[in-house]
Amino acid sequence: MHRLGLLLTVLLVPVASMARADEGEWSRFRGPNGTGISDATTVPVRWTEKDYNWKIDLPGPGHSSPVVWDNRVFVTCGDPATALRTLLCVDAQTGRTLWKHEEPSKTYSQHRDNGYATATPAVDADGVVITWTTPEAVMLLALDLEGRELWRRDLGPLISLQGSGSSPILYRGLVVLANDQEDMERSPGRRKHGPNPAGRSFVIAVDRKTGRTRWQTETKTWLAGYSTPCVYQGEGGRAELIFSSTAHGIMAIDPATGKINWEIGQPFLDRAVISPVLAPGLVIAGHGAGIRGTRCIAVRPGSSGRGTAATLAYTLTKAIPMVPTPLVKDGRLFLWCDDGVVSCLRVATGEMVWRQRVGGGYYASPVWVNGYLYSVSKKGEVVVLAAADKFEVLSRVPLGEQSYATPAVAGGVMYLRTSDHLFSLGRPR
Repeated sequence: MHRLGLLLTVLLVPVASMARADEGEWSRFRGPNGTGISDATTVPVRWTEKDYNWKIDLPGPGHSSPVVWDNRVFVTCGDPATALRTLLCVDAQTGRTLWKHEEPSKTYSQHRDNGYATATPAVDADGVVITWTTPEAVMLLALDLEGRELWRRDLGPLISLQGSGSSPILYRGLVVLANDQEDMERSPGRRKHGPNPAGRSFVIAVDRKTGRTRWQTETKTWLAGYSTPCVYQGEGGRAELIFSSTAHGIMAIDPATGKINWEIGQPFLDRAVISPVLAPGLVIAGHGAGIRGTRCIAVRPGSSGRGTAATLAYTLTKAIPMVPTPLVKDGRLFLWCDDGVVSCLRVATGEMVWRQRVGGGYYASPVWVNGYLYSVSKKGEVVVLAAADKFEVLSRVPLGEQSYATPAVAGGVMYLRTSDHLFSLGRPR
């Protein structure tokens, strides 16, 4: 029985939860498949200014996270005065700028805490893919590792009261983006938006090499969401792209065809900002409004092969994050809330282990490194907790300026991004 249970556990563990990052790559928002988990052992728990490998000026602020590939760090910036967008590529060892790509744009109305560089790039051996948006266009842009443009796609206008924030992912020759837009008649604080107040929402997969559409799946429009998908290894080893949105709740799509395999069967009540995460046999996502999460749900995935629907495993309604994405590691579910309340729960059941207030306000999502949780407050304080059954604050390190960005970890090094600077911390492998 013990061996059978162990086998079932292995079979149920999603491919993403086994993904690790410390081989010099952090290729998307929150690293390998969005887990936020790194194998690094050389990132300090406590440090001072003299411990940084380097610290460089950035050409503008941004909420996007750095991504890392082949000893290159990529980060996007957006000038709040002109909306000039910049993709910066720096040498991971020295912080020296290798190249930069600039895109002129124009300012437009969005949430006061949003900006012109919110989506995190995705990177692989063929280069980097970024998303820029204006009310006139949702743009996908691909460049190679030397900064040469490969292709660009205009996906049509953006209708969203608060701007955009969803990041692209790369999967088996595809660039995948959730283009989740707004029905202005349903939006809180709605305003007139011309003759057609509802945006066109869809999930799109384009060819990684050419940018040509491989498939496009139309989705319902309600409140614009900002989550980034992940990949679940479903029944029989078949992969599914997992999305969350207000209109569909949690939805699984076949990456080969764009067909919706299953969805939770009920819409979320508010915006889906946190990205879905995976646990053995579970998909976890949630929604919220204002500055608070409303509900977080754990779902047992459905099966298109068996014709079974997804089922609800449990629901959480207290101390739920609105923006910071949860983290799952070693049987624990960590919820780091926007208002500085952090919870540790048993991921299989939702049972609470501890809940404590660390203080501060947060947009960054936590990352797990060598048994510790790192998160960065909006004021730029890095808080490090023990990722354990006992609550323990290990350090608080000020970065000295505002930060909304989730850290990246690759090659034994943590990259921290603030409004004005990019920091390299930890001994490189």
